[in-house]
Amino acid sequence: MTHLDGNALAGLFADTLGIEITAAVGRCGSCHRNFELARAHAFVTAIGAVLRCAHCQDTLVVIVQKPHEVLVNLSGLAHIAIARP
Repeated sequence: MTHLDGNALAGLFADTLGIEITAAVGRCGSCHRNFELARAHAFVTAIGAVLRCAHCQDTLVVIVQKPHEVLVNLSGLAHIAIARP
């Protein structure tokens, strides 16, 4: 499966969490590198998406879309920094 960049998940993050992630900076919980989430590798399917670290390929975020809820797992991120407007 080929990947897209993290920008592919911008709409999903905005709809689900109400945040803009294209300029957000995350820290990988595995390799501890900081990078814009837009540079991460996004793998998108009909039921959800996986965001992987562009450096070590560890899983950062998993989003599963169910009929009546959206499950979001951010456990692969040590933290995320979102600039205030």
